[in-house]
Amino acid sequence: MSELAAIQFARLVRVLFHAGFHRTHAQFTPRVFTGPVDHTVSAVMRAIEAGDWTEFAKLVHPYVHWTEDEHTTRGRTRVMALLSGRGGTRGPSQKPATSYELRDEQVYRWNS
Repeated sequence: MSELAAIQFARLVRVLFHAGFHRTHAQFTPRVFTGPVDHTVSAVMRAIEAGDWTEFAKLVHPYVHWTEDEHTTRGRTRVMALLSGRGGTRGPSQKPATSYELRDEQVYRWNS
């Protein structure tokens, strides 16, 4: 390896290390939001309240983990079936998210 290649490699390793690539997969934690509600989350709430399941499907990841009162439902179609069975009315178990995770601007995890 030439001296120039070794320097470039060392720079790359330093950049990757500072970006967190030295961690194992298990050490990465998802970005979970607990602060102000994102526009995607408020759009999800509006879609649920309006019963607009087409819009809901656009906003929610296909492999969503939807947790309410410590019960988790996985998958967009199962969550839509669960929520649509409530008639679109906002009941005590259909409250805003206390935390959520977004992937590709879609809700991937929802905890309430």
